[in-house]
Amino acid sequence: MDWSLDNNWKNKSESNKKQYKKFLEKVKENVVLKQLPELHEKAFSKIDCLDCANCCKNHSPTFKATDIKRISKHFKLTEPSFLEKYLMLDKENDWVLKQSPCVFLNGNNTCQIYEVRPSDCARFPYTNEDVFIKRKSLTLANSKVCPAVHHILEALIKVY
Repeated sequence: MDWSLDNNWKNKSESNKKQYKKFLEKVKENVVLKQLPELHEKAFSKIDCLDCANCCKNHSPTFKATDIKRISKHFKLTEPSFLEKYLMLDKENDWVLKQSPCVFLNGNNTCQIYEVRPSDCARFPYTNEDVFIKRKSLTLANSKVCPAVHHILEALIKVY
């Protein structure tokens, strides 16, 4: 399997979304969970997030209270000032960025707050944890955003 970042993965992911959904609904969770660490490592040994940054360009992480506290402190802002400047409440009542792409994304796809980034950013795309299999709709959505998710799903489907 070619794990490189090519421009065709988005089209492949879109055309295979029904196959991905069917796979995620039928596969035995414990079997997939055992394979995720190795597939995650393989994917990220071949795919450089700095070549893509689709997650930062198109989506907002959810900012938890601990994230807000940590990042506010980093900027030497009060939490209310940080919230007012950068975040808003979404329809699920979660704190998310006011704008897209992420205001903390640099032109070279690096992150201004990488060392203190939100836990959602640090964990994305959840390819090495149970979220990958337990939150099927999130994995399906991420397969359209992240080439690693696409390639891992493709690899899993080939095995099964």
